[in-house]
Amino acid sequence: MHSTELIEPGYVNDVCSAFYPLAAASPTISALRLEHHGLRWRHAPTVLAHPTLDGTCPVLSQNVDVTAASFDRYHAGDGDAWRRLMDRWEDVREPLIGLLLKPFPPVLPAARLAAAVGPADLVRFARFMLLPVRRLGEEEFGADQARRILAGSALHADLSPELTLSGMYGWLLCGLGHSYGWPVPEGGAGRLVDAMTDRLAARGGTVVCDAPVVEIVVRDGRAVAARLGDGTMVDADRAVLADVNAPMLYTRLVAAGHLPDRLLEDLRRFHWDDATVKVDWTLDGPIPWAAHEARTAGTVHVVEGVDGLTASAAELARSLVPENPFLLMGQQSMTDPTRQPAGKETAWAYTHVPRRVKGDAGSAGITGDWGDSDRDAIVERIEASIEALAPGFRSSIRGRHLLTPPGLEAVNPNLDGGAINGGTGQLHQQLVFRPVPGLGRPETPIAGLYLASGSAHPGGGVHGAAGSNAARAALLGDRRRRARALVGWRSPAGLSARRVRELPVR
Repeated sequence: MHSTELIEPGYVNDVCSAFYPLAAASPTISALRLEHHGLRWRHAPTVLAHPTLDGTCPVLSQNVDVTAASFDRYHAGDGDAWRRLMDRWEDVREPLIGLLLKPFPPVLPAARLAAAVGPADLVRFARFMLLPVRRLGEEEFGADQARRILAGSALHADLSPELTLSGMYGWLLCGLGHSYGWPVPEGGAGRLVDAMTDRLAARGGTVVCDAPVVEIVVRDGRAVAARLGDGTMVDADRAVLADVNAPMLYTRLVAAGHLPDRLLEDLRRFHWDDATVKVDWTLDGPIPWAAHEARTAGTVHVVEGVDGLTASAAELARSLVPENPFLLMGQQSMTDPTRQPAGKETAWAYTHVPRRVKGDAGSAGITGDWGDSDRDAIVERIEASIEALAPGFRSSIRGRHLLTPPGLEAVNPNLDGGAINGGTGQLHQQLVFRPVPGLGRPETPIAGLYLASGSAHPGGGVHGAAGSNAARAALLGDRRRRARALVGWRSPAGLSARRVRELPVR
């Protein structure tokens, strides 16, 4: 999370992540009370719009009646179907968020979710959660317009409309949009980091930047220090929390001799998510969408409906750069007027490309070396897609900044090959399969070392859960270690080793 005047003075762009529905809903983030440290969320009048070339443009609003009316415009009854989906969301929202974000296995949230659903509907709800988003849309709605709001939301992750769990993911993001919006921090994404570091400093913590860790030092099976690039050793009296992707942790930071062969073998099968290309712009004015509904949305999806999403996902699956890529866009003047001069605009769009490009589904011959030719071609493809829906967009461009997969990795080495999710979000690498088959917990085979990144359960996204889960596990592990160290000690008051063993660990 970083914001800066990336292109020109007076225009603030978010370099990486840019909007935060999961952060707004996360119990971990809310517990930090970051509003006391300067964080202020801003919301657009409309959460999401999805215009297409036929002139239609369904929207997602925090007001369920506005969304329902948008859907009914294209098919009578789709509005009521949306209300039913949001009623279901509200019934299970709190236990479901707990189930998804709490440490695995989330026994208590699962019990609460089951109680909220009720025994008679539990199996039906399980089926609902597993549906592909294409099938979910077909079962619930009569028209493509409502279906594409769900499907586009599902494809924020590396899912296709035909994959198991994609329906749940689309419904989840839409439910978050309904309940919390898809907000942004006032002043830029970096304000979220500023608030967190301010809170840490207020409690005596220190953040050190530009100090890359090159090794986690292990002695007698325990992580005891981190060695920096300049040779400095940072001792770890209690634990090391590694907020890096799993392959980096296990193949670069920890020597292989400290790890089980089975773990290293499992890592060979680690499934990355797709790579990413991101463009930021400064514009002379708001984007002139032909569909007026899109002009008030903080986030806009650009692709021709559910079939367009399937076509783009199929090309990615074949390692081809999509001919008509799915664009996830943000127009920041809709959410945060402080980021640009009055009447102007900052905007961004990202799309996915293969990690290893085998070919180009379009005619530009993009090779994946991401040199000047590839860069020009992908920008042309992205901007042409927007121009088709917003005639005059190109003439409003003041400046642009492009991050290709190597550029994203250069900004943050944790974004290996431009992958932004810490590994695929598909079912075979979630829950007990994340990051490798096991217990789905932050503990590692090395005592005192915990995985705290999006490669750990519950996965990518700015929600703080992976770090929080790792921190809680580390604190509990340290307490248990200290309690074990007391065994055999006898105090002057006569506290026996047996009594020490009986002391509760809190």
